[in-house]
Amino acid sequence: MKLIICPLAQLKIGLAANPSHVLSLISPDADAPDIKSAHRLVLRFNDISAPRAGLTAASPADIETLIAFVRSWDGTAPLLAHCWAGISRSTAASYIIACLHHPPGTEQDLAQQLRRIAPQATPNPLMIALADEILRRDGRMVQAIAGIGRGREAACGELFAVELR
Repeated sequence: MKLIICPLAQLKIGLAANPSHVLSLISPDADAPDIKSAHRLVLRFNDISAPRAGLTAASPADIETLIAFVRSWDGTAPLLAHCWAGISRSTAASYIIACLHHPPGTEQDLAQQLRRIAPQATPNPLMIALADEILRRDGRMVQAIAGIGRGREAACGELFAVELR
């Protein structure tokens, strides 16, 4: 099972891997890229760590929809997730997806793996907190992501892939 994460600027490169599922995490007012995929999910919320006036925060329903979408993926072809910069929302999605495919107790190892693969990753903490609650990980996802800290400074992330076992 291969998971590809990228910023919008590298979307064409990611699509060259012929993913069966494409997850777009974009701001409410952004145009969704035109992607032809049998399985496509567009979630619209701002990249914020807590609710703020005038902005749209990720909701439990958004994360539940993301989880249901990922559970429809059989892994025979890659799943691609992207956001604007490839640093926060899409890396949070990658961590959530990894946690879905690994048992409770592996959260710290998965966060460390994310840091090694994507040094710029700064997963959206609100998405992580919501997923932690939905997946009943008792704060372990939140603690693991807090433990790896903020990623290295970058204006835009780089495409990376994760093999899920």
